[in-house]
Amino acid sequence: MSSRCHTESAAAAPHPLDPLSADEISAARRILMEAGKVAGSTRFPLVLLDEPDRHVAAAHLDGDPVARRLRATLLDSATGVCAEALVDVTAGVVVSFRELDVAVEGQPPVTFEEFEIVNAVCKADPGWREAMAARGITDTTLAIAGPLGAGALTFDDRPGARLARALTWTRCSADDSCWAHPVAGLVADVDVIERRVIRLIDTGVVPVPAECGRCETEFNGPVRTDLRPLEISQPEGPSFALAGNLLSWQNWSFRVDFNAREGLVLHRVTHRDGDRERPVLHRASLGEMAVAYADTEETRNWVTFLDAGEYSLGRNANALRLGCDCLGEISYLDAVVADDLGNPETLLNVICIHEEDHGLLWKHTDIFNEMAAESRRSRRLVVSYIATVGHYTYGFYWYFHQDGTVGFEAKSTGVVQTTAVLPGEGSAYGTEVAPGLLAPFHQHLFSVRLDMAVDGPDNTVEEVDIVPVPTGPDNPNGNSFTTRATPITDSADGGRLADPAAGRRWRITNPGSLNRMGQPVAYTLTPQPGPVLLAQPDSAVAKRVTYGTKHLWVTRYRPDRRYPAGEYPNQNAGGAGIPEWTAAGESLENTELTLWHTFGPTHVPRLEDWPVMPVDHSGFTLKPTGFFDRNPALDLPR
Repeated sequence: MSSRCHTESAAAAPHPLDPLSADEISAARRILMEAGKVAGSTRFPLVLLDEPDRHVAAAHLDGDPVARRLRATLLDSATGVCAEALVDVTAGVVVSFRELDVAVEGQPPVTFEEFEIVNAVCKADPGWREAMAARGITDTTLAIAGPLGAGALTFDDRPGARLARALTWTRCSADDSCWAHPVAGLVADVDVIERRVIRLIDTGVVPVPAECGRCETEFNGPVRTDLRPLEISQPEGPSFALAGNLLSWQNWSFRVDFNAREGLVLHRVTHRDGDRERPVLHRASLGEMAVAYADTEETRNWVTFLDAGEYSLGRNANALRLGCDCLGEISYLDAVVADDLGNPETLLNVICIHEEDHGLLWKHTDIFNEMAAESRRSRRLVVSYIATVGHYTYGFYWYFHQDGTVGFEAKSTGVVQTTAVLPGEGSAYGTEVAPGLLAPFHQHLFSVRLDMAVDGPDNTVEEVDIVPVPTGPDNPNGNSFTTRATPITDSADGGRLADPAAGRRWRITNPGSLNRMGQPVAYTLTPQPGPVLLAQPDSAVAKRVTYGTKHLWVTRYRPDRRYPAGEYPNQNAGGAGIPEWTAAGESLENTELTLWHTFGPTHVPRLEDWPVMPVDHSGFTLKPTGFFDRNPALDLPR
């Protein structure tokens, strides 16, 4: 197995869409401190770049001055008071500062420090210890009480309280998998600021599953001996080029960014067509992802995780390892985020960039001339990162193809969440994957944010179905079918469902840019549809994860429309984000648009998913549709 690591990062002029630097994060903290906004108890759940408007970014030229602003969310860990600040680190001033009404707006994300706080609070609580003792666990050293997002939980006597709901797992040893030993029937509601359990729900003792769930080689031997080396090498190096964070490859060019909330972000995606740099996307990212569970038990029927908005998906990125997570001629990029104290933290090797063979791109054999055969191999560029949130691990992959196609794939792996049942009893809402160990059914609902720019900013989306033509004068043999395109013209109609039977896809056109056949140039979003959110429409989950009720939402682009479940989904009762942006009255024709595409697996766990699940794939493609005047990959060498 051959793999090599490159750490090329050629110097480039500053750009307004560059990722945050350590100096900028330090400067933002210092400016806030000098303004009297930071105390010893202040925590920084989020520090993000305040991205410039798309027109400002598009107008930037090398050498232009760059003004950088950061959005910082602050939490007073002693009082629970939260605020958000806009800091101009170029001018050295606090532009704005306001206190959050957390009872209405929701809470900032869970901090890393709070994982330890909640675990310690539970272990010190007499009620929790008594419940553990009732289950035969008196030594709680190996137990873990994990702080889960509290969802829509509120208490009348403490409006706006910062809460966590803790489920418990235990281990046989310090290096054992806790997910194999869930403590069922027990949930502790914790006031994180007061640092105490304010309610304990105990629905009764269920035996803790005893069988371990180790996935390491030494617990699952003997190891296969018939797997021979696979060599992947590029003797002359990779074909892409990095200039700072500007990545160029096979006519593609875009800026690579990373932040603590969304993780990997791509800006200003363009494709060179002759002597023209033609825009395709202004911005692309994973805006949110929800994991919604089907368990009906009182201690678990509220479980829904919003991994970006509640847990800061980007901060949970893995340090990637050559030859394991990435194979071939690899270039890695580090990322800088703010830690809980607002200081810069460098995440090493979090972004992986490489090329890979992707099979046959095109081929033609002339049946009238047996000597005439042409074919080209397909190669694609992969830009990816991997994050672990709790028990699940997710790989997120952007693919760029030589024919102008853009793809996105989410790879779900790691360990399924677990609870306990009486051995052999099972459940209608989960799979018993080991004796007494239940993996509840659940959904992964990814929402990718696509700020479109198909040959320019003014775009229109059409829903395209393939429809049969009734037998009649226009179709005498009954064999015909055609396409039906329905423009999506008003914001109230922006929520759409996929329809596999109709081959439904969504075509993003630019009415002001015509191809040689006189038709608007376009890119088509082709989904891999699965079920949308299966929770009932009046449920708390549906109110908080409205974006998951449709496969596609089309909204007008606005710089402050950043996340489909709102700015602060943690302890938000719902209504923020997509529901606010899809009221009637905004035209979606020939204008700046954002597409929010929902997809992901509905996971009915298998025995084969334990003790670690093989990767589950989901995603979509954006394919040029009349964007080019002919196959753009005809110039590839033999």
